[in-house]
Amino acid sequence: MTATVVVVGAGPVGLLLAGDLRARGVPTVVLEQRAEPMTETRASTLHTRTMDLLEERGVLDRLGPLPDGGSGHFGGLRLDLAAADPAHRHAGQWKCPQTRLEAVLQDRALELGAEVRRGRRLVALRERGTAVEVEAQAADGRRERLHCAYVVGCDGVDSTVRRLAGFDFAGSDARRELLRADVAGLDIPDRRFERHARGLATAHRWPDGSTRVMVHVFATTPGPRDGPPRFDEVVAAWAEVTGEDIGHGEPLWLNTFDDTRRQATGYRRGRVLLAGDAAHAQLPVGGQALNLGLQDATDLAVRLTSSGLDDYDRVRRPAGARTLTDIQAQAYLLLGGPEVEPLRQLFAQLLELAPVRRHLARRVSGLAAPSTPTDAPKDRSSTMGRLTNRTALVTGSSRGIGRAIARRLAEEGALVAVHYATGEDAARETVESIERDGGRAFPVRAELGVPGDVHELFLGVEQGLKERTGEAALDIVVNNAGVTTPAGVPPEDVTPEELDRLYAVNAKAPFFVVQRALPLLREGGRIINISSGLTRVANPDQVAYAMTKGAVEQLSLHLARHLAPRGITVNSVAPGITDNGGPLFDIPEAVEQMAQLSAFKRVGEAVDVADVVTFLATSEARWITGAFIDASGGTLLG
Repeated sequence: MTATVVVVGAGPVGLLLAGDLRARGVPTVVLEQRAEPMTETRASTLHTRTMDLLEERGVLDRLGPLPDGGSGHFGGLRLDLAAADPAHRHAGQWKCPQTRLEAVLQDRALELGAEVRRGRRLVALRERGTAVEVEAQAADGRRERLHCAYVVGCDGVDSTVRRLAGFDFAGSDARRELLRADVAGLDIPDRRFERHARGLATAHRWPDGSTRVMVHVFATTPGPRDGPPRFDEVVAAWAEVTGEDIGHGEPLWLNTFDDTRRQATGYRRGRVLLAGDAAHAQLPVGGQALNLGLQDATDLAVRLTSSGLDDYDRVRRPAGARTLTDIQAQAYLLLGGPEVEPLRQLFAQLLELAPVRRHLARRVSGLAAPSTPTDAPKDRSSTMGRLTNRTALVTGSSRGIGRAIARRLAEEGALVAVHYATGEDAARETVESIERDGGRAFPVRAELGVPGDVHELFLGVEQGLKERTGEAALDIVVNNAGVTTPAGVPPEDVTPEELDRLYAVNAKAPFFVVQRALPLLREGGRIINISSGLTRVANPDQVAYAMTKGAVEQLSLHLARHLAPRGITVNSVAPGITDNGGPLFDIPEAVEQMAQLSAFKRVGEAVDVADVVTFLATSEARWITGAFIDASGGTLLG
């Protein structure tokens, strides 16, 4: 038999992939070793990005209303996942038993025309030129062969596809283990990552009255196992940690999981690909493994039906590595003994800071980096991948607002030129932080406001773009770099040299940056100039600085008319008082005083402005040009 794609594994990842392929008209066969769908629920948590993907495919309608999963956690420390994007309708986490999700995904795949063959064990895999020969053995011993264009292993941590195709699975073995069981007949209190002197205990009552218990005894290491743990092991460990006897209960399901960390060194070998746990093994804490696998599947389905297959490894492997790193940190915080308590206390304090909560919540929720290529279906409310395959230049982006803008554009998929004048270490740290999150960026040095400044800048920009994309083409230019007058300098004391310097950096440089960028800007490009709320509020000590920002607003206004025939929008964004990392923002009294100027009674964060700039850079803002955008948190309302 000939099939265009053979998917091995009928778990959620394989079934979602099969349905997506059939929706795109690709003949697909799913091979599954199990004769019947599994009956135990291993994973049950869906995160924001996954909810978006399922909604786009109509799967949420099939599942029906899902219960709110409550607050999330990071290593057992409370983390409200709604902090990732409080305005998102799927903010937080949602509960859906894996058995239910599998059943719905299988129905969808079958309705779309996929063929699901159960009771088939993969025994051979041979790539032959432009095809792959697959051999599977049925329960009665019969063997059948299929010829296909691609094979995708979605067959879990013990992937036969990965082994037969010769993928390297690098990483480290388990050092910590949790015992897990669903037990009927228990009457014990619910617990959520309850740490005791001897270990960790979790208990949760299912709707059917059974109780899911998980237990880890500190300082114990996993031993060799041929199968699930015995119930008496779970009973003994539970008693050691909590002092409670659960031996009278009836075990319905027994399982272990550990902190193994492994990842395929490549997600593609010729015509064989990996997705989900076949590509990565990790502690299944907080539901991240299931969500990561489902996101692998949706990305791969698009790439298998477009010209972007070569980018599958480039995009999804860094996303997997990032998640594995987060999970490893959580495993240490969650399962470490008394020695990790100082670290847990420090993390608890950090989680009180809004930027930290948002950063970690976005990572756990799948909103930290692009996960779908440009021709994938997108929910307009989603903040993922809106700038995939776009290029951007952000001047003055080694710190403060510029850095936040560069990071957000990269999170949306843009390749970002990170410009700096003198802060080389800061610029490289910005680039490294973007790359750690799965994005792309490169540093460019040029001092603005001096002869030859823009020429030097664009030599670096064009070289960096050509090396990474093959052409020197830009889609987005953000003029953020600027200098200001020292605080407390009255107009009478501003020197001609100081005024010249302000105009050279704040007004002249942006004009010539745009002029130099115009031949490189694609149709439909975006120019965003960073102005200041000081153009609307009188502050005599900043009159010279405000004059230069007024010039920037005029630049936006007139260029908007000039460039409209090319579909290029030009806008000004005016921040108010924004924490740029300066020493003033380390003084609580000063911060409180400044916060009173905002309608929201807080000082702005750099990401508040970056989100506005990012929106203006997307196609959603195509009808906005020549605008002055007040991003001051209501400071200009009076």
